[in-house]
Amino acid sequence: MNFQRHTFHHAGLALSYLDTGYSPASVNRPPLLCLHAHLMQGATYTGLADALSPDYRVIALDQRGHGDSSHAASYTREDYLGDIEALIVILDLPQAVLLGNSLGGVNAYQFAARYPARVRALIIEDIGAVIADDISFILPSQGVFATREELEAKIDARFVPYLNDSFRHSDAGWHLAFDPQDMVQSQENLVGDHWADWLASDCRALILRGRESRVTSPEQMEEMAERRPHAHLLILDGGHALHADNPGAFNEVVRSFLDNL
Repeated sequence: MNFQRHTFHHAGLALSYLDTGYSPASVNRPPLLCLHAHLMQGATYTGLADALSPDYRVIALDQRGHGDSSHAASYTREDYLGDIEALIVILDLPQAVLLGNSLGGVNAYQFAARYPARVRALIIEDIGAVIADDISFILPSQGVFATREELEAKIDARFVPYLNDSFRHSDAGWHLAFDPQDMVQSQENLVGDHWADWLASDCRALILRGRESRVTSPEQMEEMAERRPHAHLLILDGGHALHADNPGAFNEVVRSFLDNL
């Protein structure tokens, strides 16, 4: 595994991230900062980091409330963007390519809207410009359970494979790395019409949609590509988390996009 774990502090939180660091091959190329979906964490992009190494530096943040990062009192849009800015400043990255899935995708294009000089390009993984989804399905998993099986039984079976990295075991029992109530609050803050943010930047952007996605529609993703300069849409087999559903094709198209910047 190429990732090494590090921690930085911002807004009273300890925020964890994974970083492959620079290699001789990657030092003159923009780093790739990966931003995961709700309920996931930076380690979900381990396969991508391995596929891009040693040609690219890959950084994957455990966003607030996720993975090994601190739980927070609030999960506003500005909270998430402030964390990303702090990481980029601490790492002294003049520019980065931002890749984001779901929550992370909105964070990526909203960050580009506010800090265009910091963003070389965007890779948006199966998320649109209008968000209306409800993730209250995760609430039954609140708390600590005697066995992993009891915890898994509280989660829709189709989601369990995507949450493998987020299962935690302690002396008290099994629990998730995130607080389900925090996640519902965060999603409520994510819901809305973000067309203005999507259209506010004009760096190169690759939009990826999962052919079997239940979160995005072909029509909205096509409109995102048509209305924004320098945006291109690709449809891949798979669902909402393409990097997990179809890692071979996902890694290939990400590398091709990066190679052609």
